[in-house]
Amino acid sequence: MHHPPAEIVTPRLVLRRSRPSDTAARFAFGRDPEVGRYMDWAVLTDIGQLDGAAERNAAKWNSGEEYAWLITLPDTDQPIGNISCRIDGHSADFGYLLSTDHWGHGYATEAAQAVFDWLAGLPEIVRIWATCDTDNAASIRILEKLAMTREATLRRWAIRPNLAPGVPRDAHMYVWIRED
Repeated sequence: MHHPPAEIVTPRLVLRRSRPSDTAARFAFGRDPEVGRYMDWAVLTDIGQLDGAAERNAAKWNSGEEYAWLITLPDTDQPIGNISCRIDGHSADFGYLLSTDHWGHGYATEAAQAVFDWLAGLPEIVRIWATCDTDNAASIRILEKLAMTREATLRRWAIRPNLAPGVPRDAHMYVWIRED
């Protein structure tokens, strides 16, 4: 079992575990069609869809299935996005999203770098990977800023219900490999 930090502080952000009191903020960005555009889940339509989300996240954290943090600004503690990772033996993957009000400020890159650095610091992790839709130019830039390399284009990889319900779309796979 890994021991992820409950909180990761970067120069401009605090990544922290979710609480039930975060539901309204999570719903605000989870219902935004632009935020959800390239996600593997349909945009939220009712705040009730988040009932028990903090508890489910805690259960996944405690079991080691997935570690999820909310991305917050330190002065307000208001969630502006989230980031999570999964560790499977020698490899780990991660994903993130950010509210549209905070796009273009480098926050997603800063949060992704923090989680990436934590994962890369685990001696057993030799492969870190992420996928993104081939049309998601912003995520492509973020993954390239992390010095990840495009390893493949995965044909008909993921259903993006907010783009083409039921139709698998292509995705790029970006990887970092420990070379020591």
